[in-house]
Amino acid sequence: MSIKEHPPLHVPVLLDDTLKLLSPSRGENYLDLTAGYGGHARAILEKTHAYTGSVLVDRDEMTKVHLDDMIGKGARLLQTDFVGAAEALIEAGEQFSLVLLDLGVSSPQLDRAERGFSFTNDGPLDMRMDQRAERTAEELVNRSNRDDLIKIIREYGEEPLGAARRYADAIIAARPMHTTGELAETIKNAHVGRWQKTHPATRTFQAIRIAINDELRQVELVMPLLPRLLKKNGRVAVISFHSLEDRIVKKFFVEQRDAGFESELDLLTKKPIAGDINDVHNPRSRSAKLRVAVKK
Repeated sequence: MSIKEHPPLHVPVLLDDTLKLLSPSRGENYLDLTAGYGGHARAILEKTHAYTGSVLVDRDEMTKVHLDDMIGKGARLLQTDFVGAAEALIEAGEQFSLVLLDLGVSSPQLDRAERGFSFTNDGPLDMRMDQRAERTAEELVNRSNRDDLIKIIREYGEEPLGAARRYADAIIAARPMHTTGELAETIKNAHVGRWQKTHPATRTFQAIRIAINDELRQVELVMPLLPRLLKKNGRVAVISFHSLEDRIVKKFFVEQRDAGFESELDLLTKKPIAGDINDVHNPRSRSAKLRVAVKK
């Protein structure tokens, strides 16, 4: 089945650059730590033809149906977070020629109102990437104290302290809240000043999503594991979408660059490759940054 015959539900971010730098060859096995809806995986596996021996990872059970064509050809699916998958694969002694870590939330997750990620589509305050997880955004919003809300909004949403305090106070005054629409309206009403393209709730929603899914800690834990997942001359690509996670990725790669004889990776990207700010088909890709390295 070709890519054209199996159109992805969202446009894979930086696909051409990822393919160019990973340079997949026939027979090379592949590990996709954030397979999502299979856009990158499908393109890479059509070049390697190494379905057996390749592994697709995602903690969202809804992705499985969109990966069935590759699973049917021999690829293995692990439904877990990427740190848990990396640790299990290392313990099993498995290594790969190609590894991809795409840290973005998929467009279908954001667009499905019932998943609770979006402030533009009213739905339950959920935001769990793994529906088996117990804590939801509703619990965080309604039960967190003022100091914790301020810290989450400021650190994970990168909002100024004054704005974080206003939004936290507004949330507490409006509780209990049960829908994304209620939360978005609360933040909008607490916003000071004019706004045009970026909704005032954008950063607060990002902050709550990061907190619920423990996203930054996951990135911090997985980066040192990547060299151990690679065969000699294996390549790894990491795509990040906001400054907090990219800071962690950049720090790890800079440490590898400066480690001298102890370095396990050579960088193939001296500077990150940025997404197209003029991409009208996939506006979420505009903030993307791609970094690629090869194992020595």
